Amino acid sequence: MKPLQLNGCDLTLESFAEVVLHNRTVALADDARERVVAARKVVDTLVAGDGVAYAITTGVGHLADVRISHEQARELQINLVRSHAVGVGDPLREEESRAMMLLRANSLAKGLSGVRPVVLDTLCLMLNRGVHPVIPSQGSVGASGDLAPLAHLALVLVGEGEAIYKGKPLSGGEAMLEAGIECIRLEAKEAISLINGTQAMLAVGSLALLEANILADTADVLGSISLDALQGTDVAFDERIHLARPHSGQVLVAARLRKLLAGSALRERHRDCTRVQDAYSLRCIPQVHGAVRDVLGYARKVFEIEMNSAVDNPLVFVGENGKPDQVLSGGNFHGQPLAFTLDFLAISVSTLAGISERRIERLVNPALSEGLPPFLAPSAGLMSGFMMPQVTAAALVSENKVLGHPASVDSITTSGNKEDYVSMGMAAALKLRQVLRNVRHVLAIEALAAAQAVDLLAPLKPSPAAQQAVQAVRSVSPMYKEDRSIARDIGDVAELIRAGKLAVSVE
Repeated sequence: MKPLQLNGCDLTLESFAEVVLHNRTVALADDARERVVAARKVVDTLVAGDGVAYAITTGVGHLADVRISHEQARELQINLVRSHAVGVGDPLREEESRAMMLLRANSLAKGLSGVRPVVLDTLCLMLNRGVHPVIPSQGSVGASGDLAPLAHLALVLVGEGEAIYKGKPLSGGEAMLEAGIECIRLEAKEAISLINGTQAMLAVGSLALLEANILADTADVLGSISLDALQGTDVAFDERIHLARPHSGQVLVAARLRKLLAGSALRERHRDCTRVQDAYSLRCIPQVHGAVRDVLGYARKVFEIEMNSAVDNPLVFVGENGKPDQVLSGGNFHGQPLAFTLDFLAISVSTLAGISERRIERLVNPALSEGLPPFLAPSAGLMSGFMMPQVTAAALVSENKVLGHPASVDSITTSGNKEDYVSMGMAAALKLRQVLRNVRHVLAIEALAAAQAVDLLAPLKPSPAAQQAVQAVRSVSPMYKEDRSIARDIGDVAELIRAGKLAVSVE
């Protein structure tokens, strides 16, 4: 693919994935370069004239009233980066580090931050050549953005900090040298423009959203197989029902289920049974899974707005139509829109695991699984079968109930009471990561149980779409014929799910 041209205006979730996950190269677009140069001239004029502007000729946070002389401007920049790099905890994953660099570069490309083009060019080179800053995951309250994580990123640009290059942990300076990238010396305004923003929580959240979309597709597939194995009816997915309550996600999921169940011999064996309606975990899949999809759509809208926003402070506006150049202080760095959305994602996606666990229970419980042996064991009593996998699923679902508590309802005062209301957006993002991991494993357990049920019901077969998913499961986990530990099987199927191998397309 051609390099993605960054202009701060039209980055999408798809192009984000191409760069972060598939190593598409990037470059600063020509029109964006012109805007960046124009904004930089405003900063240079301000510094030369000894004007007053936050973080350019003053300190930061509670020290915003302390004037910084022209001679001290460069020293202020490196001091800001070093002093703010105080993160702790496990480092972010390499793809999250890549995402932060891409998002920071695209935001600066709007031309409202007052940095020199070399700052963006350096970020682009780091992405293109695989220099990934080591960024501790904890230490952000999501107020002046993700200060600590972004400071660790910025350290590598100046040849300090730590980085991963070609799989090797190196100092920032060594990594840049090996990659053939020249470190930069920060000039006035550039430190605050690098560390002030929401790119850490947005990076984690955007990658989480990509996975959440895969989980939603996978949950539809597994729900259809479980319903079929449990002799459920597809009547509840009739299009007329869902057009009577036309939430877009609900309508979409119902249509997917109709296609996923098409051609099933399992369905034909009980088409004329006397059961009127199924339990909610089967009958209400469109309503539950669909509501999750509506949240995913909302999250995409919020994240794509944020990807293409200027979120540092102050912002530099080049005078046009007779208006003067201005440097204006504001609060676009505040992570509240993202914090709410990240919490909403965690709450909604955890529902995919909750309803999945109820389907698992129906598959293994002899009082609920008509025609299936207790706990899906070929020799129940001698064998425990899937008794304990359901327990594991229940444990993960219950853990998600704790993780579902919103981080965004919290705040804690920082920076001498100057930053007196914060978003806790990064905490919301990190919780979301764990929720997704739990959901992935619950769905893996349903996949194993549903595949076992299908095998036990042979020679009747489910739909071709379901058979494709079952075959994928069987590629890493054989049929359960005698008691064995399936812990590794759960992990292997979870990796299939992460890779989208069970998200069968029916569009």
